[in-house]
Amino acid sequence: MAKAEIGLIGLGVMGAGLALNIAEKGYPVAVYNRTSARTGAFFENAGDLRGNIVPCTSLKELAAQIRPPRPIILMVQAGKAVDEQIRGLREFLSEGDIVIDGGNANFRDTMRRFDDLEGSGITFIGMGVSGGAFGARHGPSIMVGGCREAYARVEPILTAIAARYEGEPCAAWLGEGGAGHFVKTVHNGIEYADMQMIAEVYGVLRDGFGMAAGEIGAIFGCWNAGRLNSYLVEITAEVLATADPGTGRPLVDMILDRAGQKGTGRWAVIEAQMMGVPATAIEAAVAARSLSAEKAMRARAAAAYGGRAAPSADKPDAAFLEDLELGLFAGKVAAYAQGFAVMEEASCEFRWDLPMATIARIWRAGCIIRSQFLDRLARAYDDDPDAEHLLLTRDFVAMMGESHASLRRVVARAALAGLPVPALSAALGYFDLFRQARGTANLIQGQRDYFGAHGFERVDAEGLHHGPWNAAEEG
Repeated sequence: MAKAEIGLIGLGVMGAGLALNIAEKGYPVAVYNRTSARTGAFFENAGDLRGNIVPCTSLKELAAQIRPPRPIILMVQAGKAVDEQIRGLREFLSEGDIVIDGGNANFRDTMRRFDDLEGSGITFIGMGVSGGAFGARHGPSIMVGGCREAYARVEPILTAIAARYEGEPCAAWLGEGGAGHFVKTVHNGIEYADMQMIAEVYGVLRDGFGMAAGEIGAIFGCWNAGRLNSYLVEITAEVLATADPGTGRPLVDMILDRAGQKGTGRWAVIEAQMMGVPATAIEAAVAARSLSAEKAMRARAAAAYGGRAAPSADKPDAAFLEDLELGLFAGKVAAYAQGFAVMEEASCEFRWDLPMATIARIWRAGCIIRSQFLDRLARAYDDDPDAEHLLLTRDFVAMMGESHASLRRVVARAALAGLPVPALSAALGYFDLFRQARGTANLIQGQRDYFGAHGFERVDAEGLHHGPWNAAEEG
């Protein structure tokens, strides 16, 4: 057969799905896995797509089977495994060949790898892929960072395998260096916040009103037909409606309340803090996952402090359900605005010139946080491409204007009932700080000057000033 158009290393769930997706779109793909038995099994199970798959038993064979300049996607565990594969490939690659890291890499590792390959003639791409196993197989959202000329070589393949929204592929080159992996990191941070706020609303209904999983699922199903239409709300309704085959009880009630994480949300928080950009809803979501892991300690705390108040004997009325829907929407708006503010700052700091409207558009299908709301977000950037902050755009002002009072009532009611809503609370606190023309940092500056002589600015004079508090000590 003709040479493969692209290679792929790593036939785990994501890698196998991506390879089949490439083959299905008509592009011959050479594949390799460190365990050759997995390569053979993958090929045997590929059915009618085997004609577009070239199984390889070594890196040397893989490189030989691809048409130059040779693009090779790495779908291996982030970290050392990526570096090992790059080292193994280098002796078989030539000038202009392209190594593409398609894993959940830390963008700082991606930038280091660009530096490591400088002068070798080998090009590198950091590619964020969102959509889980289903997305990899049937159409993910693809965020590319690296040399634009290298992207041109693989653009036809990546746009062919990407998800589509109204015919438009959800794949794009976003900038040089680690831009693609940084955007994927922020995507995952927003995903953490979105999921946490959904879980908090579920907790209000379960623990505040004693509602069963199926009842709550039906509410989320209704919300998915409106302003909250999204993949995460859709699957929330399905998860809550699913019965455990073994016990017949709601499956969600049989799942241990200990959430995992792989690091991308934490990286998003770290980078936001390093750049001085508040991303409080994302921070709260990451912290909530960390605390969820402390199951035994939480059980001891519940015994020490007593349980929360008994659930209300009444079901939530229509007015409060509307508050929950609008409050969740307001929290979502704030979280996305925070995530995009982080990307805006990174775009300046790393000179990426990230296309914000494009990022919103390639997240509309394929990725985990896909939702109809992203259409409004993209339009906000189209209407005001130089927007200082999303929360200052006309559309976002309107969205928060209609929903923040509901968020306030939800947070207040949850707090009085002892129901934890850390991400929703953080979103509300951020919004209130954001719109406070005169805040309280003047007191903090006074305190800093008192104990550290840091100085402060005055509202009525230029320059740096000091208070009189230490005059007696100095005398």
